[in-house]
Amino acid sequence: MANLKLIPSKLNGEVKVPPSKSMAHRALICASLSSGTSVIDNIDYSDDIIATIEGMKSLGAKIEKKDGYVEITGLYNEAAIIRASRVIDCNESGSTLRFLIPIALLFEGINKFVGKGNLGKRPLTTYYEMFEKQGISYSTRRDDLNLLIKGKIKPGKFEIPGDVSSQFITGLLFSLPLLNEDSKIIITTEMESKGYIDLTLACMKEFGVEITNNDYKEFIIKGNQRYKARNYRVEGDYSQAAFYLSANALGSNVLIKDLSLSSLQGDKEVIDILERMGVSFENKNNGVLGKVNNNLKGTIIDGSQCPDIIPVLAAVASLSSGRTEIINAGRLRIKECDRLKAVASELTKLGANIIEKENGLVIEGVKELVGGVEVWSFKDHRIAMTLAIASTKCKEPIIIKDYECIAKSYPNFFDDFKMLGGEVHEWSVWE
Repeated sequence: MANLKLIPSKLNGEVKVPPSKSMAHRALICASLSSGTSVIDNIDYSDDIIATIEGMKSLGAKIEKKDGYVEITGLYNEAAIIRASRVIDCNESGSTLRFLIPIALLFEGINKFVGKGNLGKRPLTTYYEMFEKQGISYSTRRDDLNLLIKGKIKPGKFEIPGDVSSQFITGLLFSLPLLNEDSKIIITTEMESKGYIDLTLACMKEFGVEITNNDYKEFIIKGNQRYKARNYRVEGDYSQAAFYLSANALGSNVLIKDLSLSSLQGDKEVIDILERMGVSFENKNNGVLGKVNNNLKGTIIDGSQCPDIIPVLAAVASLSSGRTEIINAGRLRIKECDRLKAVASELTKLGANIIEKENGLVIEGVKELVGGVEVWSFKDHRIAMTLAIASTKCKEPIIIKDYECIAKSYPNFFDDFKMLGGEVHEWSVWE
């Protein structure tokens, strides 16, 4: 168990957030599915990104990790070795798992997907139903990711609900254009997380594959397409920038570099939400700076399109006047932990006033957080970082237990936090 003691302090300075994890996953996959050699620049080797790199290597891509970039020779080169059986270790990355299942089914042989943590509890029903319709054999274990799949995906019509993870749709979008006939994905309910689909389609287009999007109700996919190798730079990650943008809302003064205000990332919604709460933003020195105009005020936050930024926004809402309601956020219960439970539990320990609902949170703002307690990350990177940002507004120090889970997405978070003036001390439970 690794613990940190955080002394309340404002953050000040400039920080370069990690590259977009969402875009990095997609660029690595598109390059790996190409027939040439690509360079993907601005790569941060978080646990999730390493899982996708190793997964695509298991499928036959050649990937060399360099300092901040990767060189990828894709699967469709003559030298690529497609093995008869493959083990794909997804670690704790839901994106890696759901993106790579349809891709693995492009090739003959047996695919074994393994992972750890709560990954085995993340639902895969959408794919199981597809396997059964397509005659693909599979076996799995309850609550433990040990998925064996044998068979090849076939072109055709795929009916997918839009209110499950968009990762299922992205996985199919990656793979179906490579089949020898056309396919169609029909979305059977209202689509959530449209921004992630936009990222997928934009990245695929950069690599030469185009798909017709009919208002997120159906996707028309021409077969016999090929990904084309190219060089690509990954932009800064709004889901990570959200922590510093939220810190600014709470009175810090951090310029976040390498962000694009024209980004297609769904988590850029953090800008709109914080603006509604009373924060204004400006472009400055190739970065984004936010400041509070008057007092923060509560609002309604729809979590359906941007689930990853909800935990830290809950921390901001805890210190905003009036009521904030977080709605349509039930999917947060099936992330690395039950994030609705974790946010309500740990911020309440700090002095927040939060009521946990089945699909969201109701937060009555308080004037200050107290601190002076131990809080737990639930071994979830976004909870650990949320608690760190909340500490900047506590009266007394806090201790965060199991902070090392930040390695999943932002390994250097606490280095950057300290660089910005955060006071952080390793802490032993025996002290």
